[in-house]
Amino acid sequence: MNDLHSVAPPQSLSPILLSTQQLGFSMASEPLTGSLLRTLAATKPSGRFLEIGTGTGIATAWLLEGMDATSTLTSVDTNPNAQQIAQENLGHDARLTLVLQDGIEFLQQQASESFDIVFADAMPGKYEGLELALRTIKPGGMYVIDDLLPQPNWPEGHAAKVPQLLQTLASDLRFELTSMAWASGLAIAVRKLKQ
Repeated sequence: MNDLHSVAPPQSLSPILLSTQQLGFSMASEPLTGSLLRTLAATKPSGRFLEIGTGTGIATAWLLEGMDATSTLTSVDTNPNAQQIAQENLGHDARLTLVLQDGIEFLQQQASESFDIVFADAMPGKYEGLELALRTIKPGGMYVIDDLLPQPNWPEGHAAKVPQLLQTLASDLRFELTSMAWASGLAIAVRKLKQ
């Protein structure tokens, strides 16, 4: 089975990919992750979505394509050159708010249980400030992370952090976790409904 055989990418993606290549940005989400994000976004009508790590807007484009007209997406990054590509190609979409800010600082300002899906695609909210990200997820909401399989751009010593992160998520009684050795290595944690 070809996982991408029947998956059409967002129309907005082609110019983003070209600009990403021209910038030399090497930390972009790959199509399988994008396809999953689009599908997950479609499960949350009128949803509030958070992406930590806009990059050039590749995953942003997939999320927007899965969202309905009344959903909103906030995407946070510290790299103005990369995020400018997202602004140029996706900034016309009124559902999207791009924030140029440190992810930890942004998360510290958010109310508890305020997002339906958090896609943590950067160190903040994943390997740093994990609890800050988890507390923002509504009951029934999802925490999604990628790049859990070895990546060529990992810094030295990073590989040891992955099993620790997954163990922390697996032992968190507020969430049900599924990790997948698929795409770049993904995990989805769903916050349990309150009893």
